[in-house]
Amino acid sequence: MTFPLTRPRRLRRTETIRRMVRETTLAPADFVYPMFVTGGRGVREPIASMPGQFRLSTDAAVALAREAHGLGVPAVILFGIPAHKDATGSAAADPDEAVQRTARALKDALPDLCVVTDVCLCEYTDHGHCGLVEKGEVLNDPSLDLLAAAAVSHARAGADVVAPSDMMDGRVGHIRRALDAEGFSGVAILAYSAKYASAFYGPFREAAGSTPQFGDRRAYQMDPANAREALREVALDVAEGADMVMVKPALPYLDVLARVRDAVDVPVAAYNVSGEYAMLEAAAANGWLDRNRAILETLTSIRRAGADVVLTYHALDAARLLGG
Repeated sequence: MTFPLTRPRRLRRTETIRRMVRETTLAPADFVYPMFVTGGRGVREPIASMPGQFRLSTDAAVALAREAHGLGVPAVILFGIPAHKDATGSAAADPDEAVQRTARALKDALPDLCVVTDVCLCEYTDHGHCGLVEKGEVLNDPSLDLLAAAAVSHARAGADVVAPSDMMDGRVGHIRRALDAEGFSGVAILAYSAKYASAFYGPFREAAGSTPQFGDRRAYQMDPANAREALREVALDVAEGADMVMVKPALPYLDVLARVRDAVDVPVAAYNVSGEYAMLEAAAANGWLDRNRAILETLTSIRRAGADVVLTYHALDAARLLGG
């Protein structure tokens, strides 16, 4: 049937009808809130390129996580800012570093909160790369033991999920074997499976102090031009034992996200990264768009493309807007 018998606008006429036929839902339970944690006490240091985000000491992180949990956000992911850096990123596995301290404090204060920890070396190395470096090359296999040691350290501190973001080949299987050998078979792995060498990570690198001191990460993070390769990376990680997989960034890769969702039967996450957050906040600050509508539209688009879970710095704002 065609117009005038067919009128799609009938199902858009009122908010009640629109809600009834809505294809994609958005709720606080869909979000993971990223947090940058550091040493000290009472630290809540603003991040210039990410308005509304902070570097937090453990006590401040617990207070903010409590607020998030009260709004219905079920999980946080922790990124560490260490007291010292060296060539091997040894602080990544230090039980007294910020991620481990904060994970323990969060599980004590909020047992029902899901604590996810980022597993990488870039925040901890003095060269800013995600693995060991020799003669200017990032070494894959020698880096795996260091990543596994960090993951085990996080699990020992109480992490429910470890999330390797380094993009070293074979790291998911290596971490899975290490966790199981240490009695942490119940700790899940969220693999950054399709992590692209993106221009949208700039504000994060300022926040975490993880900018490479030479070269870039294109030799191990994915080429933005490739989509089929993402499906291969995801399949390899699932075969190695990943419980969930991730596409990062989200907005420039919604097509990849949709293809990944169709290709696997494990939960799929997407990271609404720092550059995406900063762009929206800058445009809103200049009055160029409606901030609240843009936040919800952005997150809905990521869910619509296939994400079961969205890592987003707008988690608290979106939860408030959704009535969390």
